[in-house]
Amino acid sequence: MRIFHLDADRFVELDAIPDALPATGFLWLGSARREFELRVHDLQAALLRWTGAGLVDLHVSDLLNNQLPSHFDYTSWYDLMIFRRLAPGAGTADKFFDENHGTATSARQALAAIDTSPVGFALFDRVLLTVHPTDCSVRDFFAQRMSSLAAGSDARGSARLPVSAAELMLRMLNHMVDSYLDLRRLLTRQLGTLQQQLLDPRSRFDDWQILLESRNALHLLEDTCEDQRSAVQEWIDALDEWPDEGQPQARRERELLRVRSRDVLEHIERVLGHVRRLEQSAETAVQMHFSALGHRTNDIMRTLTVLTAVFLPLNLITGFFGMNFEALPLIHSPTGFWVAFGVMVTIGIGLVVFFWRKRYLGTSRR
Repeated sequence: MRIFHLDADRFVELDAIPDALPATGFLWLGSARREFELRVHDLQAALLRWTGAGLVDLHVSDLLNNQLPSHFDYTSWYDLMIFRRLAPGAGTADKFFDENHGTATSARQALAAIDTSPVGFALFDRVLLTVHPTDCSVRDFFAQRMSSLAAGSDARGSARLPVSAAELMLRMLNHMVDSYLDLRRLLTRQLGTLQQQLLDPRSRFDDWQILLESRNALHLLEDTCEDQRSAVQEWIDALDEWPDEGQPQARRERELLRVRSRDVLEHIERVLGHVRRLEQSAETAVQMHFSALGHRTNDIMRTLTVLTAVFLPLNLITGFFGMNFEALPLIHSPTGFWVAFGVMVTIGIGLVVFFWRKRYLGTSRR
């Protein structure tokens, strides 16, 4: 567990849980889920000293649950946000293949590497408790970022330390939504590989299991984004119900929270739109695949039909002269065979030229 004190332009990491809240600023406690489970009683006692209320048992269970969807809840003392991240597993963004190569196996590995583990936020007035997956980099990223801002070494001069626990939570939410960019790149590459295999006329695509897994993964991402959107929208509604601030600076900070909240919601909407476009693209590729199969089947049947039509009159002629009668014309003539053969060749060539001009023969232009 890492404990930080943020106050104006100061960002200090504490060695242990303090006995009392600092006089100014707020505390941020970032813990892995397993560590939170082991130290929940110490945290409950500290929250009781600091705020006069600890976490509700049901909310403690929510923070420990690794399967909950994104959702928002609140009490008179604190707000609870469970937010599922959208990110590739550690080290998977460039693990499988480069920009121009890929296989169905690498696509399956990439889909299996998608991580949507939940991150929990318990937001008090001057305390933010975050519960992360074991391998989550959000806590360490923000600890480093806040240290850079406090030291004045951040490249962006307009950036500043968050002035409240709520603002820090919104920054974390925004960072988790924006981390979808790496996942979007990974998904686009893998689905592009599957689409190329589906539309390749020389490909014999038969790995329908990976295609089903791709559709299921996109459905899961769509559901995750919709849950995120609902959770953030509920947070915005709850933020509008907070008591009005009397001081102009406090009102300005409250309005900035609303702006940041709407920005997070807008980012989620863009992610959701991209996931839906990927899903639609996969569906379109499948439809185009079956359309191409039908087109190739029609070409084959058309060629076979034309060949049958060419040989049908020739079979009629051979059948006519094959009848067992003595009075057939040309049957006893020395040139009869060559006459019949010439007629058959002429009819065959004439039919081939006719069907060619009708574009019943030959490959279709693409």
